[in-house]
Amino acid sequence: MSKTITYTLKVEFGDCDPARIVWFPNFFRWIDAASRHFFVECGVPPWHETERTLGVIGTPLVDTHARFVKTASYGDVLHIHTHIGEWREKSFVLKYRIQRGEDLIMECEEVRIFAAHRDNGGQPGIRAVPIPAQIRALCE
Repeated sequence: MSKTITYTLKVEFGDCDPARIVWFPNFFRWIDAASRHFFVECGVPPWHETERTLGVIGTPLVDTHARFVKTASYGDVLHIHTHIGEWREKSFVLKYRIQRGEDLIMECEEVRIFAAHRDNGGQPGIRAVPIPAQIRALCE
């Protein structure tokens, strides 16, 4: 079981549509921020440092599933609870619960990989690499 880290934000007027409901892509923007926040709070160095030391350039998203339960509006304080639900060889599953107090607003599950640059004859690209043991240890 991994640590659970909470990322807190306040919904602003500009995050909402004319009906005063958070425009759904903003949830994915906040979840992406919560994913990096998770690693920072676990003690994982910035990606530019892991690129230098481990060859890992980041954790790009390869799949996502979301379930919206309730709406949120400006002025709401949201808490995004993040943990790793499953470790695989080269990927992992991040799970999120977005709450306003006790109210569940959204649940999301993402599959991400640990990525490194791909040597492809000078062509840019990335490849999945095995999860570094030291990063996994920091997150558990």
